[in-house]
Amino acid sequence: MKTKNITAIARKEFYHLLRDFRSLYLAFAIPLLLILLFGYALSLDVNHIETIVVDREKTDLSRDFISSLEASPYFQIIERADSMKAVINALDHGRARLAIVIPVGWTADLRADRKTTMQVILDGSDPNFAGISSSYISGLIARYNGNLLADFLNRHGMQKISPPVNPQIRVWFNEEMESRNFIIPGIIAIIVIIVAALLTSLVIAREYENGTMETIRSLPIGAGEFLLGKAAPYFFIALTDVLIAVLMGQMLFGIVMKASFWLMLLASSLYIIVALTLGLLISSVTKSQMTANQTAILITYLPSLLLSNFVFPVTNMPVVLQAITKIIPATYYIEILSGIYLKNLGFGLLWPDLLVLLVMSSLLALLNYLVLRKEGF
Repeated sequence: MKTKNITAIARKEFYHLLRDFRSLYLAFAIPLLLILLFGYALSLDVNHIETIVVDREKTDLSRDFISSLEASPYFQIIERADSMKAVINALDHGRARLAIVIPVGWTADLRADRKTTMQVILDGSDPNFAGISSSYISGLIARYNGNLLADFLNRHGMQKISPPVNPQIRVWFNEEMESRNFIIPGIIAIIVIIVAALLTSLVIAREYENGTMETIRSLPIGAGEFLLGKAAPYFFIALTDVLIAVLMGQMLFGIVMKASFWLMLLASSLYIIVALTLGLLISSVTKSQMTANQTAILITYLPSLLLSNFVFPVTNMPVVLQAITKIIPATYYIEILSGIYLKNLGFGLLWPDLLVLLVMSSLLALLNYLVLRKEGF
């Protein structure tokens, strides 16, 4: 394998990138846009739930409950209505996601130490949002019930009852419980797929469509030299995008990795090689840029986004899809980044995922070599 042959192929591909501004746009502009969009727009946190309240009592107790609701950072009272018609209208038009209805006689029942009811209506069009909102309102009502119970015991001269189990909750790894702390490292995997797999899925197919593949096969260049030369420019572009994403995550969102930067660089390099070899294999097999692009989206981008434990938890998926996630490289790369960014894990705990990426890259490189040898290299 000769270095000058690899350099010649890499130089040719680099010049093509400089001439084709669309490829450079895809390589740099779209990853930056993804970081901004995912960082600012995509959030799995539930705050400021738009709430409409119907207070049919208008007493000191009902106002006290509404004040406790308003003081919570999870709820935002947008309207104090007088009828159910206003509640239905607000929910139908999406202005409110939660409705609280305090019925007539609510205060009288509480003052008489009787059980009473309160109507809570949730917009369940988004099950995840509705489930979290239900937990929040249930917790707020439970605390309010605790205060009422304490007042009842005081009035009757009884000692406050302490619950038998007192949980001491401490959050590890993501102490702020901010979803962006997980989303920003995860989006790096998507960026690499876009730059490495999607772009390289076109490079060999382009040679076939332009009719230059026959000329290249006649040159004294081996299959390995051809593959390395084609992949080299995209490797450095993808690695640059990773470093830019890390820098933007720190500067814009304050997300700093807790473990070794060099370990992240090692994992990123392995993942980039996997993406490059996968993209080149698609390009070699399809021999058509349009087919290669569509195939790369189906095989690399969509599975990395949907089946890598990035947005949707793998544990909630059917058994068949859970098995498929095991062969998706992004699953292991996101696991590594999560350990580096959130858990401060070292090589001793992350080596199994690194080994999987190494095996994947080796197998894909071998497949690429065999396909090109079959084509006459």
